[in-house]
Amino acid sequence: QVQLVESGGGLVQPGGSLRLSCVASGSIFSIYGMRWYREAPGKQRELVAAIHSGGSTNYADSVKGRFTISRDNAKNTVYLQMNSLKPEDTAVYYCNVDVQEGSGLVPFDYWGQGTQVTVAS
Repeated sequence: QVQLVESGGGLVQPGGSLRLSCVASGSIFSIYGMRWYREAPGKQRELVAAIHSGGSTNYADSVKGRFTISRDNAKNTVYLQMNSLKPEDTAVYYCNVDVQEGSGLVPFDYWGQGTQVTVAS
């Protein structure tokens, strides 16, 4: 089994910054794609940013230029640096990670428990 623990959420004023972290632990042989999603009240969960095993990244148009996803493979951790935050960024943020638990096994994607980000003055 694999556990994902997120941290770094909170209340911030518009224009402020937060850094989210997601640490994977447990039965990990290799980690592939790592992603951040968010879910606002009354809205569908949406992909915010993704980072592939080779380091390439993708972002939702709404966060391009403001958010940066990164990973530390030695620590099995993915980060989301969020700058110039807007009220519309308010949501529960979830990490989603593809984990291979043993050699030859098919990777399985795991979800974190979510961390609340609230942008308000």
